[in-house]
Amino acid sequence: MKLTRLQTTTMAGLMAMAFTGGCKLKETAPADNAGGRQPADFPELAADVFQPMDGGIALNANEIKGRNTWNLWCAGDEQFWERMARESYGLIDLLKTIDSRNRTNRFATMGLINEPGFRPASKPDQFGLWIDEPIDGGGEPAGIDPKVYGHPTGIMGFRLFENPDFTGDAVKNWDGARYYTNDDYAVSSKLIRPYKVGISCGACHIAFNPCKPPDDPENPKWENLASAIANQYIREGPVFAHNVKPGGFFWEMLKTQPPGTSDTSRIATDHINNPNTINPIFELGARLAVAEAEEVAGDSLNLPGVSAKMNVPHVLKDGADSVGVPGATLRVYVNIGSYSQHWLEQHNALIGLTPQKPFSVKTAQENSVYWLATQTKFTNIANFFMHLKSYRLADAPGGSDYLTKDEAVMTRGKIVFAENCASCHSSKQPPANVDATEWFRAEVVKSNFLEDNFLSDDHRYPITKIKTNAERTAGTNAKRGHIWDAFSSETYKNLPSVGEIEVTNVFTGTNESWTVPGGGSGYYRTASLISCWSSAPFLHNNSLGEFTGDPSVAGRMKAFNDAAQKLLWPEKRDNIIWRTSQECNLQIQAAVMPAFLRDGLKLAGKVDSDGYFRIGPIPEGTPINLLANVDPEADPVNLVKLCLKLKEAFAKIKLEHLDIAATTEVLRTEVAPALWKVSKCPDFLEDRGHYFGSELPDADKLALIEFMKTF
Repeated sequence: MKLTRLQTTTMAGLMAMAFTGGCKLKETAPADNAGGRQPADFPELAADVFQPMDGGIALNANEIKGRNTWNLWCAGDEQFWERMARESYGLIDLLKTIDSRNRTNRFATMGLINEPGFRPASKPDQFGLWIDEPIDGGGEPAGIDPKVYGHPTGIMGFRLFENPDFTGDAVKNWDGARYYTNDDYAVSSKLIRPYKVGISCGACHIAFNPCKPPDDPENPKWENLASAIANQYIREGPVFAHNVKPGGFFWEMLKTQPPGTSDTSRIATDHINNPNTINPIFELGARLAVAEAEEVAGDSLNLPGVSAKMNVPHVLKDGADSVGVPGATLRVYVNIGSYSQHWLEQHNALIGLTPQKPFSVKTAQENSVYWLATQTKFTNIANFFMHLKSYRLADAPGGSDYLTKDEAVMTRGKIVFAENCASCHSSKQPPANVDATEWFRAEVVKSNFLEDNFLSDDHRYPITKIKTNAERTAGTNAKRGHIWDAFSSETYKNLPSVGEIEVTNVFTGTNESWTVPGGGSGYYRTASLISCWSSAPFLHNNSLGEFTGDPSVAGRMKAFNDAAQKLLWPEKRDNIIWRTSQECNLQIQAAVMPAFLRDGLKLAGKVDSDGYFRIGPIPEGTPINLLANVDPEADPVNLVKLCLKLKEAFAKIKLEHLDIAATTEVLRTEVAPALWKVSKCPDFLEDRGHYFGSELPDADKLALIEFMKTF
């Protein structure tokens, strides 16, 4: 029997919906919901409300405005997050994320940064909601207009906005106590909440200043915070998918995601589970100095400051956002929900399936007040970034105790860096027609070598050379015709395939070849080593080294030393493959299903007593990305074979009452090969690659590590 593409896509869609709990969101007209306001109604904030942050650096008027925007401006994304609370099928609800009763362990469990001047609420507010309350004489700095920036939630980067739809019947139907205790009530798509929660860029980028660590991470002071260092502690699952329950595959997927990483292609999904580190922002001037010319065309030319050929830095790990700083900044705001009315028309949120369409810059400029308001602010955000310098271990409390006093060792470390690392990890590069190694040997020993040095050449290199995990490079969102088409250059979109790479078949233990598609995939830009002493674990996915969760100097150095050892001695690595920690299922809350489907499943006895519909079991130890990387646009024949294999396997497991060991064997031998054939990226070993320097003598490795501490 020949199956149509529609039939195979439907089967893949059912699998994906069970994986994520997602569903296609309703399409709406691409009109902004700014309440009749104009861009001028969202002015930049001129008061230096965050003066103690970022080491108390002196900022000029424009830089102050840029920092305020970065830390406070949500660009209307509260509309997106409120919509997701109603339409993400029970996954997302930021109003529950900010529950004040979690404040005392918010950092430990979610990695969120508590805002100074607040404390846990002593009682619920007038709507029965638990929101952090200001300490007497404390609270947020004065002068922040809530009509523009919302109210504080007690969490840095999370802002609270009154919901204009909370009137009439919405008020009558609201029950705060029931909202916290009754899951079916809370996930209803008809529930109108009193508030909308928005997030600024600071939500993921504000963290602790390495040189001024907090005495208590749950109760930091303003001087302990840095605006753009990147939050290497955030746990994206508990923060953005607060409602996900244990026992499900998606919960397992989020549990294995390393702290301090973000999968920026999860909502506009590329069907690859590829969380990667959040970028710190340092030495923007030095980064721009090594930016190289790329060709730009099409809708990209509508972005401010963009021309047909221009020098661009590469911010994303794969160098995809290659249309300049303004374009990169604006893309971030859209990716966190700004002008979602158009964005959500261009892709199927969370589950994908239907082909993506490019987000239109021109449409945004014509229809979105929030886009236009943001477009007027990015220049000062860049001005602020230009002022941000690195954090040196020598300036941290007790930091000098971790630095070698042996000048011979330090000098040797510099020479090793010059001979083995500087060609990629330095923005200061030799002039043409000069012996590069000799030039670096001479420059690296100079006292000013690290000054204004981005410690990266910002070039893209093929994964065949870097040899790290390929999942991030295989992302497709910035390719031609996909969601971020307008935010990537023609140069990126025309990159040739890097060819074949070796990936480990996790079931046979053998290496197999996989061809990386062309058109942008298969490259990483050189990571900056600035302040690497403070930012371990290493690699693009935070997979290399121990995560201590400790922002003290001692905690950072413990993480750094472990990561540096594993970087230069690959035999010490853990060979990480993200796996399920227990038997689990593909599960979805029945209350969010269409009534006809829910009632039919209940009638058939397929809904469990806790209100969930489940497909499984998935054995303990199953590689997460074997399932998470299923490509719904793979060869239809292979998709059909996979669905049939799953049906046969689950029937066999149930009819023969197989135990865990037998179940695992059935899935390993019968289902896994079919899954492998429809994987969008079958590279599951997370901490491999970047073997540069691994052949050095041990003394040279140790000397190099000593020099790296000074970055």
